[in-house]
Amino acid sequence: MLWLVLFSLSLVSCENEDSRLVNIDQGPVRGYKEAEYGIYSFYGIPYANVPKGKNRFKAPLPPPIWSETFDAVDHEIICPQSDLMNVFRSSKIIKEDCLIANVYVPDTKERNLPVLIIVHGGAYSIGWGNMFTPKKLVGSKKIIAVTFNYRLGPQGFLCLGTKDVPGNAGMKDQVALVRWVKTNIASFGGNPEEIIITGFSSGASAVDVLILSKMTQGFFKKVIPESGSGLGPYAVQLDPIENAKTYAKLLNFDNVDDLDALEQFYKSLPLDVLNSVQVTHRKDSVTIMSPCIERDTGEERFLDDSPINIIKSGNFEKLPLLYGFTDMDGLLKFPQFNNWIDDMNTNFSDFLPADLQFKNKDEKESVAKEIRRFYFGEKQVNEKTALEFIYYFTDVMFACPILRSTKYQVEAGHNQIYLYEYSYVEDSTLFVPHTNKRGANHCAQTFSILDGFWNDTIIDEKDVSNDIIQRKSYMQPIWLNFMTTGKPIPEGSDLPVWPPVGLDLSPHMSINRTFELKEIPLKERSLFWERIYEKYYRDPIPPIVPTKNRHLNNEQ
Repeated sequence: MLWLVLFSLSLVSCENEDSRLVNIDQGPVRGYKEAEYGIYSFYGIPYANVPKGKNRFKAPLPPPIWSETFDAVDHEIICPQSDLMNVFRSSKIIKEDCLIANVYVPDTKERNLPVLIIVHGGAYSIGWGNMFTPKKLVGSKKIIAVTFNYRLGPQGFLCLGTKDVPGNAGMKDQVALVRWVKTNIASFGGNPEEIIITGFSSGASAVDVLILSKMTQGFFKKVIPESGSGLGPYAVQLDPIENAKTYAKLLNFDNVDDLDALEQFYKSLPLDVLNSVQVTHRKDSVTIMSPCIERDTGEERFLDDSPINIIKSGNFEKLPLLYGFTDMDGLLKFPQFNNWIDDMNTNFSDFLPADLQFKNKDEKESVAKEIRRFYFGEKQVNEKTALEFIYYFTDVMFACPILRSTKYQVEAGHNQIYLYEYSYVEDSTLFVPHTNKRGANHCAQTFSILDGFWNDTIIDEKDVSNDIIQRKSYMQPIWLNFMTTGKPIPEGSDLPVWPPVGLDLSPHMSINRTFELKEIPLKERSLFWERIYEKYYRDPIPPIVPTKNRHLNNEQ
């Protein structure tokens, strides 16, 4: 009888070319063909369940199961979040049960294809899996790709170090997704032994930390973090308890020093209120809610030490890694330029990255003066120094953390890191305001490969420029070759030979309208920040709970 059922299911799949039926552990799933791209798309498959009520901050629960066919169409479900991106998510449906995966499968009979998992960005506060889609990439018929949602803001990253709020719920969602892919992707034609993980912006910093976690060891084969690093000032909470207090005050809760009361406050808030404040535009380049180092509460921990300590120890998987940033990643902060220039002139120390620490205020002001002089000289921060503003935030948030991470990994014996700087811009790109310069915006290299929107502009695929087509035509092969071989440039290519980076952070590939192999990227700027961080780096810490808080300490 079993063979008859399986034979019937296979007939359904073969007879209907507009859809495809796949049997996963949870039950049968039907996806539909997108002929324009030559792919089958399976939208909105639950990969885990969100715990509710007082358990809302805990690790995800196992996914649902079903007996009837799950119709995998796009219901545009996203996780609870702030309304920062309301212009883009106006058609989206916010649901607490939001842990869904989208699987993109090429229209091919090939099996055991490499699998690309994409972690979306959004400062751990906003976004959803299909902010960008990999349809054109999957249309190459060389890979399968998966996008997904994970819990955001406090629901995903509040970290009190207690049984009910241990921290890293959003990262444990990501782990659950990876495990779901490992279990089910063979049913879609993917190879569970050939999983590649990529992410952009905060998604890249998440990826950087995912590959250091004991929860994911042995799952990945290759890694592509783009414009983000696990050593960025926003990547791991420096002091989770203080962050929890800061966020609660923004929600008008004052009794923050009683951590029992603080925990109950967070547990009792409606989700729309919990996400009603915006924390992504801080001067010190952090987001209040992000991954944390966890206390030992007897449960599986996502992160038990700081990323820099794990890297320096050498106790991590040294996977082929394609690591890149753009020449003007700092354009992400340019919308704040006019609001910040007066403060930067009078209180520049407020803009130092939060992961620096000083003996006293005088030392902080002295270092701030040195850093300000390095970027702006004796000039005022104003319209004439707009580029310097952009380069400052490029270095503080993205480029230099990536270079520091690369340096420490190579020193720890990692010899498969391919480093690049992306600076391609289209002829139609506007000049940076107040300048005659163009630059590649934050995550522009991601936009050159995936389909979607960026820079407050929804892309009309029917009116896409030849420049964008050109970018996709040479960037996608780099990704595809790296995903299939572990090297970004195929043998026999007309492009320059691209070796892994060495101890001196050389070489790296400069990617513009041409490819050019160069020595140390941003040499003067990276060496400057290396010296600053060697002297003033601030280690992140796990939640430190006062002994007077009986409820919070009963697991010690």
